[in-house]
Amino acid sequence: MKRMLSLFAAIIVFCSCNMPKADLIIYNAKIYTVNEKFDIAEAMAIKDGKILAVGNSAEIRKQFSGKEEIDAAGKAIYPGFIDAHAHFYGYGQSLQSIDLRGTKSWEEVINRLNEFAKTHPDGWLTGRGWDQNDWEDKQFPSKEKLDALFPNREVILTRVDGHAAIANQSALNAAGITKSFTLTGGDIVEKDGKLTGLLIDNAVDLVASKIPSPNEDQAKKILLDAQQNCFAVGLTTIDDCGLDFNAVDLIEKMQKDNSLKMRLYVMLSDAEKNFDYLIKRGAIKTDRLNVRSFKVYSDGALGSRGACLLHPYSDMPDKSGFLLSDIKHFEEVAKKIYANNFQMCTHAIGDSANRSILKIYNAVLGEKNDKRWRIEHAQIVAPEDFKLFGKSSVVPSVQPTHATSDMYWAKDRLGETRIKGAYAYKQLLDQNGWIPLGTDFPVEEINPMFTFFAATARKDSKDFPKDGFQMENALTAEEALRGMTIWAAKANFEEKEKGSLEVGKFADFVMMENDIMKGNAQQILTNKVLKTYLNGEKVYEKK
Repeated sequence: MKRMLSLFAAIIVFCSCNMPKADLIIYNAKIYTVNEKFDIAEAMAIKDGKILAVGNSAEIRKQFSGKEEIDAAGKAIYPGFIDAHAHFYGYGQSLQSIDLRGTKSWEEVINRLNEFAKTHPDGWLTGRGWDQNDWEDKQFPSKEKLDALFPNREVILTRVDGHAAIANQSALNAAGITKSFTLTGGDIVEKDGKLTGLLIDNAVDLVASKIPSPNEDQAKKILLDAQQNCFAVGLTTIDDCGLDFNAVDLIEKMQKDNSLKMRLYVMLSDAEKNFDYLIKRGAIKTDRLNVRSFKVYSDGALGSRGACLLHPYSDMPDKSGFLLSDIKHFEEVAKKIYANNFQMCTHAIGDSANRSILKIYNAVLGEKNDKRWRIEHAQIVAPEDFKLFGKSSVVPSVQPTHATSDMYWAKDRLGETRIKGAYAYKQLLDQNGWIPLGTDFPVEEINPMFTFFAATARKDSKDFPKDGFQMENALTAEEALRGMTIWAAKANFEEKEKGSLEVGKFADFVMMENDIMKGNAQQILTNKVLKTYLNGEKVYEKK
C-alpha cells in the first residue's frame, strides 16, 4: 500500500512538473475580457507580462501551474483602464501646488492660498482648480487681495480648465505686463483702465512661462506622485496631451531604469522645437512609451468664454470666443503632420472651432482612412457638421465628466437650441462606431469610475438631474467600458497589445470591489480598486 501511494505521489509530481508554467493564475473571477464578443471568463494565466490563456477556472488550473495563484472570490476584473485624454505631468505638478478645486468663493481661494504660503515660504505661489461658476458671485475675480497679501511675491492661480488665470502685479511684472495689449487668441483683461490680473487663454502663457522650471529631481517626483495616484484608481495607460520633448526624454530615462512603470501615450505640444525633435528622431515606440502625435489647440474653454462659437454667447452677446492661432497655422501644421505620418490631435470646444478643424482634416485626409486623427473634446458641434467626423474617419476623443460638470450653466452660454449639439457622445459614437473616453485630469478628477458614471447615467454624484442630462446621448455600460479600454487603445494605435484581456496581450488588469456593469450609482461612484496589475506585476493593492 505504501509503495502504491508513493508511486501515485510520484505521478502527481511528474504531471505537475510537466504542466506549462505560468507566473500568475487568477481564478474564480468575473473577467470582462472586452474582446469583440464581450465575453466573460473566470480565469487567466499570465507569463512574462502577457496573457497565456483565458477561460474557466477548472480548465486554466488543469492546464497550467502557477508560481502564484489568486482566488478572486468572484470579484470583477477589467482590462487596465486607459485615460484617452489627460495631463499626467500636469497633474503631478498640481500635487505640488495649491489645490483650488471645490472652492465656493474667492474668499475661500484666498484662505487656501494663505495656508499654503505658510508652509511654502519661497518662490512663486501657484495653484489650480477654481471655477467662478461654482461661486454665489459668478463674476471673475481680480487681483487686489493678491497684491495686498503678496506685494513682493509672484502669484498665479489657474482656473480649473487651464484656460484662464488670475495673477498678481508681481507676476505680471515678471512677464513685463504693465498694461493691456492685444494678442492673438487671448485677453489681458482691464477694468476702468486698470489691470485686473485676469488672463484668458494665450495671455496665461505670458505669465506661466516665467515660472521657474522644476529641476530633474523635482520633475521625477512630479511623475512618480502622479503614477502612484493613477495606479490606485486602476489606470494603466494615460494619454498625456501636450508635453515638450525634454519631458519625453526624462520619461524615457525613468522607464528604462524601471522607476516609472506607467504606460504613456505622449502627444507633443505644437511647437517648432518639438516638430524638429520628432521628425529627426522618428516615432518612438516601446512597451511603455508611444510618441507619434501632436497636440494642437484651436480655441479656449466654454467656462471662460474662450470657446470659438459660430454665433455669440447667449449670456454675453458681444462675445463669440476666438481661435488661438490664425487658420493658416492649423492648415500648415496639418500638412506637416500628414507628410511625416504622425497623428494630429486638436483641442476643439466651440462649434466654430470644430467646424474649422474638421474642414482642414477633411481636406488633408480625404475620404475614409486609418490615420486616426483626433478631435479632443469635440464639445459643441453644429448639427450639419457631425458627418464630417465619419467622412474622413476623424476620431472624437471625449471626456464624459465635462458634461456633468458643465450642465449647470452650459445652456446659459449656448441657449436652448445649440446645447443639443453639445456633449453629444452617442451622436459622435455613431460616426465611426467607436469612441475613446478620458477625463482631462487635472481639470476633472482622475477616477475613471466618474467617467463611467457620467457616460452612462449623465448625472452628478447627488443624482442630479433626476432623469439625466440629455440622455439621448448617454452611452451603454458596454460602450462606456469599451471607451475606457479597447477604444482608447485603438485611438493610440495600440489595440493589438492592450485594451482587452486576450491571449498575447499585456497583462494589464484591475480587480474592483464592485461590478460596475451591474452596479447602481453609489456602487459605481464609491467603488474601490482592490488591485492593479501592469505587465503581470502588482503595482497597487488596497490597504
